[in-house]
Amino acid sequence: MRLIGGRWRLLIASYLIDGPKRFNDLRRDVPQISQRMLTLDLRALEDAGLVRRTVFPTSPVRVEYTLTEDGQRLEPVVAVLKEFGLWLKGRNISGNANADR
Repeated sequence: MRLIGGRWRLLIASYLIDGPKRFNDLRRDVPQISQRMLTLDLRALEDAGLVRRTVFPTSPVRVEYTLTEDGQRLEPVVAVLKEFGLWLKGRNISGNANADR
């Protein structure tokens, strides 16, 4: 949980499942995240070996982020959480918090 815990890390990984993304692509995908938080979470995911940062020697420099082989193992986790989130969103919420118990 230390690797993918927090508010944004699993969400960032979910966007990288589709393939490599540049920093600003991720900012557009997750507009609520601050630039600083995105940077910190990408570094943490990189340190954990889940994300690879590739710098291309172009002018201007181009940087892409992609999931590593270990990071690809998050795909089933993301799928289950997405399914659960869609179920939560679609169910009938009553005013009683104990209605489903």
